[in-house]
Amino acid sequence: MPQVSARAIVPCEPDVAFAVSQTTGALRLRWDAFLREQHFLDGATAPDKGVRTVTRTRLGPSMVSRYVSYRPPTSVGMTMVDGPWFFDTFGGGWRFTPHPDGGTEAAWKYTFTIRPRGLRVLAEPLGRWLLGREIRARIDAFAAACADPEILAAVGER
Repeated sequence: MPQVSARAIVPCEPDVAFAVSQTTGALRLRWDAFLREQHFLDGATAPDKGVRTVTRTRLGPSMVSRYVSYRPPTSVGMTMVDGPWFFDTFGGGWRFTPHPDGGTEAAWKYTFTIRPRGLRVLAEPLGRWLLGREIRARIDAFAAACADPEILAAVGER
């Protein structure tokens, strides 16, 4: 199964980095240029294991995903329930660990498979390139958000 990953050291503690990663609404859109829209489903008002979300990317495709793990302040994982025709499977995991020199190491990983199966040999390398570019840009924006005083104030970091 193909995967892409990215890492960044951010200048805040894991609980704050985790909180920034789970922001929603206008605050999330302020830093996460990957998204055009994201909202909870089924009456949920906050992330948690089992909660479903709809995400529409700036590139256009939409996906319904479900939190398969939610362990503040260390990790979160999601899997696609329904999404673009070209993904057979898609999942993502974000981990937050204290960095020995201070701050937090954020490590993000996406795994996916392409359909139809006959296109995998051609499309999966393209998917690795495109998703690799997106995950690196996204984690860089996240790192900047973890140093933004207004975003930090919004998640309760003083």
